[in-house]
Amino acid sequence: MQKNLCCVKLSVQPSRGLVDEKFTILVQNTPPGFQVTVHALHHSEDGHDWEAFAHYTANNTGTVNVSEDPSLGGTYSGVEQMGLLWSLRSVPGSKPWLRMRKMNVQTPMEFSISVYQGHQTEGFTDQVPLAGVVVERWYMAPGVRRIPITEEGLTATLFLPSGPGPFPALIDLWGGGGQLVEYRSSLLASHGIAALALDYLTPKITIETGKTVENDYFEKAYEVLEQHPQVLGSRIAMLGLSFGTSMTLKMAVYSEVVKLRCAVCVSGSHVQPVDGSVKQTLDYFNKNAGKTRLNEENHVIWRDLLLPIPTDPEFKVDVGRLKCPLMLVVGEDDQNWPAPESAKDIKEMMERAGNSHLLTVLSYPNTGHLIEPPYTPHVRATTFVTVDSRQKVVALWGGEMVAHSRAQEDAWRKMLVFLRENLYGGTNPGATSFSHL
Repeated sequence: MQKNLCCVKLSVQPSRGLVDEKFTILVQNTPPGFQVTVHALHHSEDGHDWEAFAHYTANNTGTVNVSEDPSLGGTYSGVEQMGLLWSLRSVPGSKPWLRMRKMNVQTPMEFSISVYQGHQTEGFTDQVPLAGVVVERWYMAPGVRRIPITEEGLTATLFLPSGPGPFPALIDLWGGGGQLVEYRSSLLASHGIAALALDYLTPKITIETGKTVENDYFEKAYEVLEQHPQVLGSRIAMLGLSFGTSMTLKMAVYSEVVKLRCAVCVSGSHVQPVDGSVKQTLDYFNKNAGKTRLNEENHVIWRDLLLPIPTDPEFKVDVGRLKCPLMLVVGEDDQNWPAPESAKDIKEMMERAGNSHLLTVLSYPNTGHLIEPPYTPHVRATTFVTVDSRQKVVALWGGEMVAHSRAQEDAWRKMLVFLRENLYGGTNPGATSFSHL
């Protein structure tokens, strides 16, 4: 190594933070105009390696500031403060169609940030970096409590924010893949909202009996939250993604038990048999399986299963009856669900019913189905196992990396504001907007 490179300094601040928190990367003490590659490496819990890298040229003081300086190439280009996270991709030679997801939220995600001489594109593990640091990214802030919930036959985890409480709360529903998915709930608790991650497609009771849960399963989850001593029982929301939106809208409109302060639906639809159980709703979707399309790479496109949007009121939730604020988050390139068409119909239904003042729609061009917390790497297609048939396919989610990553950051920020306004704020604020990036 050249003598004048032995003192290259790399700093990342903060070195410990939440996953939705920005960090600043500084490379210092290089020769002026020196070319470097800044590289990020993550070893995921399922044993796969993910990397991102970017090419920079030091200024006349021998400094690179990733927050201010443009990447000249690599997995992203231009000025992108968090590009080393959202452009992560599985390393060459990995299994195809992977998705990065945190399973154990009680441990951090660790990222090795390194700086290499010259503009490199491969072979990073075979080289000695000029400098390197490890940063920790957490879903659970210090003091957040994780409480498994098994009463009333539930398979759930409650995350309580730090502090004495009581706190407003929400029920967090994921989609058709099932499982108990905790990372979004733990991050919401880190922002002051008690969150109940609820497994409703593959809970213990379904594994033991072979029977899909009934709609009262969600009402039991609501009652457990409502009665919890650290929850403000009159300030509860629901958040659903994909199939989780079906249950969120059904509860918000038709349940006599569930009285929501607000609801958020990400990448979903109101199309379903309105009197149907979870199983009948799944069966309704599967009945249209003949509308499944495959692209040229044999990736499965399911968005047509619910199209055209029915006119029969028996097959879509009557959102005109909604009494609480609703936020829809829509990816306009969603290849999995007809979220844009559904949002348009929901808006029209609510305008006709006179309750469109309760509706907020965030609609994002070139954005796919999996709208995740900020800086989650975009994946256009991944391996997916359907809950009912256990069939393994490669599902096409859609989206273009840069636009999708921008949408994730914008939607998360606006969703937190919406939740705080409605869960902490006045009696029943609603807002209408149609936002584009």
